[in-house]
Amino acid sequence: MDGLPPGYRPNVGVCLINSDNLVFVASRLNVPGAWQMPQGGIEDGEEPKSAAIRELLEETGVVSAEIIAEVPNWLTYDFPPAVQTKVNRLWGGEWHGQAQKWFLMRLTKDESEINLASGEADPEFAEWKWTSPEEVIEQAVDYKRPTYEEVMRTFRPYLNENGIAAKCKSSKW
Repeated sequence: MDGLPPGYRPNVGVCLINSDNLVFVASRLNVPGAWQMPQGGIEDGEEPKSAAIRELLEETGVVSAEIIAEVPNWLTYDFPPAVQTKVNRLWGGEWHGQAQKWFLMRLTKDESEINLASGEADPEFAEWKWTSPEEVIEQAVDYKRPTYEEVMRTFRPYLNENGIAAKCKSSKW
C-alpha cells in the first residue's frame, strides 16, 4: 500500500454520518466509556476502501452506506505501552501503532439496520449513538484524539457542526 509508514499496522476508519450529518460512535465492550468510530485492520491483499466497507459491516451491521470522501493520506497514532504490549501479543507483530485510511460514509437507509451483534464478527461495542463532530473528539481515548481531530478537520465541509447529539442506543435493550 502506497505511503504506508513502517512499523504501523495498516488499518481503516469509517466516519459514518446520518441524514442530519451527525457521526456514529460506539462504546467499546472492553473499555467502558471509550467511544470510537468503526475501525479495523486491512487484510493481506485487501484495498483500504474494501476494508472500510467490510469493517463497517462487521462492527455495525450496516450495508447501506455510500462513500462520500476519503482522507488523502495515512494518519497514524502510537499505542500507549500497555496497549502496545496487549495488541502485539494479540495480533502477532511489533507495531508502534496504527496507520489509518479514513473514509466518510453516509447511511443511506434507516438506522434500524444498525446491529452491533450482527454475527459478522465478535461484537466489540456495547452501545451506540449519533453525536456531533466535537463530541466525537471529546469522547475519544487520549491517544486517538489527534487522529480524530484530523479526520474531523478533513471532513468538516461535509459535517453539520451545529448538530445536537441524539439519544444513546444500546444493544442491551
